[in-house]
Amino acid sequence: MNRLILIKYGELSTKKGNRNYFINTLYNNLKYKLSSYNVKIDKDRARMTIHFSDTDLDDIKEIVGNTFGIHSYHVAYVCSSSADDIKETLLNIVRSIDFDTFKIETKRSNKSFPIHSQDFNRVLGGLLLKNIDNIKVDVHNPNLWIKVEIRDKETYIYYDSFAGKGGYPIGTQAKGMLMLSGGIDSPVAGFLTMKRGVKFDAVYFEAIPHTSLDAREKVISLCRKLASYTDCINLHIVNFTPIQEEIYKYCRDEYVITIMRRMMYRIMDLLCKKYDGKIIINGESIGQVASQTLTSMSVINEVTCVPVIRPVACMDKLEIMKIARDIDTYETSILPYEDCCTVFVPKHPVINPKLSVAKVEEEKFDFESLIKEAVDNLNTIKIFENDSENYNDLL
Repeated sequence: MNRLILIKYGELSTKKGNRNYFINTLYNNLKYKLSSYNVKIDKDRARMTIHFSDTDLDDIKEIVGNTFGIHSYHVAYVCSSSADDIKETLLNIVRSIDFDTFKIETKRSNKSFPIHSQDFNRVLGGLLLKNIDNIKVDVHNPNLWIKVEIRDKETYIYYDSFAGKGGYPIGTQAKGMLMLSGGIDSPVAGFLTMKRGVKFDAVYFEAIPHTSLDAREKVISLCRKLASYTDCINLHIVNFTPIQEEIYKYCRDEYVITIMRRMMYRIMDLLCKKYDGKIIINGESIGQVASQTLTSMSVINEVTCVPVIRPVACMDKLEIMKIARDIDTYETSILPYEDCCTVFVPKHPVINPKLSVAKVEEEKFDFESLIKEAVDNLNTIKIFENDSENYNDLL
């Protein structure tokens, strides 16, 4: 029997004048991600279908399931929109399924079909009761819920439903820049931002020899995980060592994290201008650490006019960890390789820093030339999901 994947849009259906833009973006994203498979993708304002080779079904389902902009999808059997063909196809389908209760739901977008939906439900239900032993109808909690969509040229019959990732197709919003550390929170923040249609470049602040090549490889691995939801991710690696060493040499111990974060935001501000990023994204969660109190965020944010998006700001750690496990970044994030934010954490970092004090501390060294040097000497690599290249010779 002929099958296809039937995609339902969900949130995209709420769009009005620009719905076609969202649907076309989803179509192009799927077309790119499925370019190595023998598929045919069709779309309209209500549905999208993928005709595929049976041997590729599992791979294609995984790709569809990891594509933003899809509410749900189904593996549907296809037949003509004649009553006899529908009945024959339905019988062939259910004979291979183990069930004892069932429900049938028919929808007719083809209003020329001669039997009304409710009447056809009874026709198909009677057909199953007559030909399959030991089954009965249960409209409230059936083992098998069969859906029949009668369209103009063909009919779709399906009983399995798979949840999509929802959200908007990546690329329907402007570009962002993600501050990606090796921790649990920032990959989750990146995932949640992609779900709203934002494509981003990732930025990793590296402080070799204080951080290791293993820490860099952990970030690259996290990028590969996130790349499974898009086409690829540009990872910009910033040599933060000279800046960090100057901070610890000249600044008050309790203010070093505040100053360090202000330097990072200055660099992010410049990278947004350089790469057309409209927002800065990070994994800050309110109150989780000293630099993430509201006072600290206010003082740190002062150095940039670019909007800062914090998708996990109001989540607790357990909620963030659950998403990390769901998107398969958690086990990588907990590998014991520290980033530059955690290597030199002072014993008593200031929780409620004063902006005036932070500015005085920054005047103790020439940070502007160091920031310019860091931005001018970026290492940028393009990360794909299945990329296995080793980048340890970058710096």
